Amino acid sequence: MYRKTDDFIKNWRYESESTLKVFKTITNESLDKSFDGEVRKIGRLAWHITITIGEMLGKAGLQVDCAEEHSAVPNTIEEIIKAYTEASASLLVNVKKQWSDADLLTEVNMYGENLTKGTVLNILITHQAHHRGQLGILMRLCGLKVPGVYGPSKEEWAAWNMPAAE
Repeated sequence: MYRKTDDFIKNWRYESESTLKVFKTITNESLDKSFDGEVRKIGRLAWHITITIGEMLGKAGLQVDCAEEHSAVPNTIEEIIKAYTEASASLLVNVKKQWSDADLLTEVNMYGENLTKGTVLNILITHQAHHRGQLGILMRLCGLKVPGVYGPSKEEWAAWNMPAAE
């Protein structure tokens, strides 16, 4: 849970750059690749990460300029990156403008639970990290390189002429 907006902002900057790092390795050809009816396609998953910024925070009372929750998945990764970048920038501006540190202790009802706004911000970050991990698996199945986020990926280890961790 966050108690200071500045702490969230610092963390969000790293996390959003990490998400963009992953998005930028996705190809347009891989967006609609289907693996099984129970697994989201890469494009749907990347779009879900993007639209959740506005959807989740809107339910918590923070207005963020973001694509609509039920909008169609764009046709290109460039469009997803643009929408994500704009939503992320709007979040950074508006969390500081609309919420004070004291507001982060205020409870809101989200998805049937009472959560503090600071907890909602934490859930947004962990939700994004969770889905980045799913993207990594799908990207590997498509033969795409997966960038390291919290440490080097196997491709980054290889670029350093080092064996990947087992």
